[in-house]
Amino acid sequence: MPFKPKVPCRHPGCAALVPSGTKYCEAHKRVHPEEIRSPAARGYTAAWRKARKEFLQAHPLCEECLKQGRYTKATDVDHVKAHRGDESLFWDRSNWRSLCHSCHSKKTAREDRWIEYKY
Repeated sequence: MPFKPKVPCRHPGCAALVPSGTKYCEAHKRVHPEEIRSPAARGYTAAWRKARKEFLQAHPLCEECLKQGRYTKATDVDHVKAHRGDESLFWDRSNWRSLCHSCHSKKTAREDRWIEYKY
């Protein structure tokens, strides 16, 4: 049975080959801990899913789309200020807002694009 070919490490500038389905080589796994850990390990547990559902029921429309005069169903709860593992900021409801998936993806890409990695 043939094996899938190895793929390059996703760390910028690294050409090390890793097994298919793996993102980073051993040298760079420690630099990208948030991408390696599971959602549950990052705090997105059953308690979060319950709180998220309640928040979306109370705030059913995307806040960014409303600013532009569009009515779009919210599907994601966004942390206005990224919590980066800070549990008090993670659970602070004043730091939450409802967004549609498209707006949340754009916001996340815009803010997390230039994360500075520390070695």
